[in-house]
Amino acid sequence: MLWIVLLLSYAVPAALLPSFRCPSRCDPSSCPPAPTNCPSGETALRCGCCTVCAAAEGERCGEGAADPICASALSCVKSPVGGARTCQCPSSQPVCGSDGKTYSNLCKLQAESKAVQSQGSAAIIPIQRGDCQQGQKDPDSPRYKYNFIADVVEKIAPAVVHIELYRMFSFFGKREIPAASGSGFIVSEDGLILTNAHVVTNKQRLKVERSDGSTYDAKIIDVDEKADIALIKIKAKSKLPVLLLGRSEDLRPGEFVVAIGSPFSLQNTVTTGIVSTAQRGGKELGLKNSDMEYIQTDAIINYGNSGGPLVNLDGEVIGINTLKVTAGISFAIPSDKIRKFLAESHGRQSAGQGIKKKRYLGIRMLSINSA
Repeated sequence: MLWIVLLLSYAVPAALLPSFRCPSRCDPSSCPPAPTNCPSGETALRCGCCTVCAAAEGERCGEGAADPICASALSCVKSPVGGARTCQCPSSQPVCGSDGKTYSNLCKLQAESKAVQSQGSAAIIPIQRGDCQQGQKDPDSPRYKYNFIADVVEKIAPAVVHIELYRMFSFFGKREIPAASGSGFIVSEDGLILTNAHVVTNKQRLKVERSDGSTYDAKIIDVDEKADIALIKIKAKSKLPVLLLGRSEDLRPGEFVVAIGSPFSLQNTVTTGIVSTAQRGGKELGLKNSDMEYIQTDAIINYGNSGGPLVNLDGEVIGINTLKVTAGISFAIPSDKIRKFLAESHGRQSAGQGIKKKRYLGIRMLSINSA
């Protein structure tokens, strides 16, 4: 009689399976014939005596001793409507397998992997969440909810430029050689770019390269060597992306900032940090006759970062990266000073005046030690 009950549990639908208690002693001879072709794999009945085919996703299951048991990775879930239990996959997200195919969930992949292994093929392993071609974008994941730095960079990067500086070299005939490099950022749709004065001073030719690879020759429009700010211009065939200034007077120590530029000619290199001090006087830096104030930050600024923007989390420029003393101690010209320069430059250009150079303080050559 026990053999007949176990045979029914293997051969008939789950809805018709009788319920019974496990026997006190397992008698393998009472089990039905061992299954030979189970698409979802094999499993032992809850009595732990007989082996049967596991229930596949969507098939009925139960908690009784003779009820079908779900295949590996599947859960027996009670339906809110009707109360019937079926095998469900805990994961509902698509997944890409090592065979290059996209599966609707992880359980489908695992079932297919078992099937191909039974035929002598290699196992299929999950290698990527989401579609094999597009991946997965989950707006609720921590990566998308809290990656505010990446959001800022994506917003500002198109308006940041790399500046290459050239000089004429007369040895064995005149030829042009790269002399230095720096960074800058676009402030008008028709091609006005802000950078440091020390980046463009005494250079014969300026070449500007945007993040999309397009290059332009640039000319100097205005320079304030005392403030170490310069305005250059390129001619573009279409409107350019621009960055707007924030108010540096509103900065607070501890506020997140992002620096972007071309250190060592590595374009659009991003570093992050905080505002260490919002107003660091030039005299504190050894500039005895300076009335300048600087933003101190621990964002890493290296050679080639000069002229690039220091921005807040709103993507507003709150400074021009200018000076590095040592790792973790760098300085930027505040945006309020930049705003004053742009207003004065606009006035000079409107009046038809040429470039008005002010005395340069030698910020680029500044060296500070602990003595």
